[in-house]
Amino acid sequence: MATTINAAGFGAETLEIIAFRLHEQEFCVKTTTIREIRGWAPSTPIPHAPADVIGVMNLRGSVIPIIDLAYKLGMKSTVANERSAIVVAEVHNMVVGMLVDKVSDILTIPASQVQPVPDVTASFDKSFSEGIIATENGMICFLNLAKMFKGAELEDLAA
Repeated sequence: MATTINAAGFGAETLEIIAFRLHEQEFCVKTTTIREIRGWAPSTPIPHAPADVIGVMNLRGSVIPIIDLAYKLGMKSTVANERSAIVVAEVHNMVVGMLVDKVSDILTIPASQVQPVPDVTASFDKSFSEGIIATENGMICFLNLAKMFKGAELEDLAA
């Protein structure tokens, strides 16, 4: 039996995603990459850390980096508040926390609903995104965490 592939490279299966907000925009990732969702708690800053690294936090005995996901995506930094959340994900066998404004939903969608990111310019880097999901409430940018975080980048933070 053949699997049909849509323009974004997904087969005919369904996808489970977790959607979250960053500065009034919706983003999502596959739930299979998510370990847990935590409420905001201050992190410990690291001297000379990259600009997108807020600091580190203790997650049941393991020290994990906390990333300002909005800043990583080229947006202005997130100012954490009581509605903010830390989405803890496993990427390249490393655990990382990502600061988001709020988690909005967990959805199961047909993979065919994911559309490719349109080309904006020749120099436009769309590698962070798997595609765009059009919903009745707007658009959701489907992020690719494996491409956002290079393995060596995370190893440097864990060292």
